[in-house]
Amino acid sequence: MLKLTRPARYLALALLVIGIAAVPLLLTGSDARYVLKVLTFVGINVMIVTGLALLHGYAGQISLGHAAFFGIGAYSSAYVMTRLEWPWIAGLLVAAALSAGGGVLLALPSLRLKGHYLAMATLGFGEIMRIAFVEAQGITGGPDGLSGVPYASVGGFEFSTPQLNYWLVWGTVAIVMWISSNIVRGRPGRSMLAVQGSELGAMASGVGVTGLKVRVFTISAAFAGIAGALYASVVGFISPSSFSLHFSTILVAMAVLGGTRSLFGPALAAALLTLVPYADAVLPGLSREALSFIQDWEADLYGLTIILVLLLAPGGVAALIRRVAGKRGDRP
Repeated sequence: MLKLTRPARYLALALLVIGIAAVPLLLTGSDARYVLKVLTFVGINVMIVTGLALLHGYAGQISLGHAAFFGIGAYSSAYVMTRLEWPWIAGLLVAAALSAGGGVLLALPSLRLKGHYLAMATLGFGEIMRIAFVEAQGITGGPDGLSGVPYASVGGFEFSTPQLNYWLVWGTVAIVMWISSNIVRGRPGRSMLAVQGSELGAMASGVGVTGLKVRVFTISAAFAGIAGALYASVVGFISPSSFSLHFSTILVAMAVLGGTRSLFGPALAAALLTLVPYADAVLPGLSREALSFIQDWEADLYGLTIILVLLLAPGGVAALIRRVAGKRGDRP
């Protein structure tokens, strides 16, 4: 089996980071702004799905309510910046704190739930929050949404261009991935895998299952909230339609498609599925008819992609990569 040495892994990671950071410098032409905006959305989704990868791929839990945490982060950040006139950093911290608090509130009553019962509980939470986003017009702007959200800014420096927004989002993705990697490689990661395998066995080994589940849900929700705050500043306008059950379902599909016990697999799946409705951003020669077909059949293409990948690799993208790497490593 092919196994990279530690220096080789660090080199590959460094090249990946440099490659992602260099994208805005390499893009030219009239479509550069559009492509950068699409790739910024990719980064936002990767951030949310990384949290879901911890929750689903390591802790064995599922959530159909992460669009709600995304919305809590977006609305809370937008509110404190537009109504209270707080700085962006304060809005980001409020977004993370409130989303994390929502994660705790959802996790505590759901501790005894598993499988589809847990999925239904999180789905219900997501729908309650979506309705709240519509009805709380004084805070959210109601169905019409909230506009005029300012750009992110730090110390007077404003992230007011697509290039700067791209670097801000992907820089945050790097931090989220670093935190997540440290979690899964340390004792919490081993505890999560033990819980995923057998809760009774984990408890017998001294793992605090209740506290672990709450912490993982809280961290996952906080990541979604941070992504929401970034989304609000990048787009400048938010509405309840952006935080629907449909979006939660797509996020779960990304995590499942990516595979378990991996951060890279779900991140790659998130990137691929995010690009489906924006195929013209990565395929410049794509005709309008082809793009229209892709957008009209977006949900069907998502489903077909998931079915094909899970048929070829039941463990998702991560398992497929491990299988290919193993075959290459076994060659004489």
